[in-house]
Amino acid sequence: MYETHTAVVGTVITNPVKRPTNSGEEVLSFRMASNVRRQDRSTGEWTDGGTLYLTVTCWRRLVAGVGASLMKGDPVIACGQLRTNEYTTKDGVDRADLEMRASAVGPDLARCRARLDRAPKAAQSAEPDPDRGPGESERDPGDLVDAGLDPALRAS
Repeated sequence: MYETHTAVVGTVITNPVKRPTNSGEEVLSFRMASNVRRQDRSTGEWTDGGTLYLTVTCWRRLVAGVGASLMKGDPVIACGQLRTNEYTTKDGVDRADLEMRASAVGPDLARCRARLDRAPKAAQSAEPDPDRGPGESERDPGDLVDAGLDPALRAS
């Protein structure tokens, strides 16, 4: 089984589904598609290339955030470890499926707008965040610079 870390930009093509594992942990998964478009320099016309389909699985803290934020049709960027799963169907047909175990998932802000839902400071844990590197701290919404966003999308 080949494994590598990568980022895939695409569109969610199934609604995320959350399910418990045998150990009681929750996992959330969805399918996404990534299309390639290229412009023919001689004619100036756009042509569609192939489509990459993959299953994205989310564990731990990603389950709640992805489940509350994404649905079918949303533009998305998923980062994580790719795996090829080879299996045989009930009918005896050999198949292979591409799966990403996500480490980060978010909206593709080149194709949509998003509003962040930050936890109040009082509800935040005083313990260090294992996903943050040394010296990184949580940003206060008041510290962010207005980058010309629609007023309805600015943090209050």
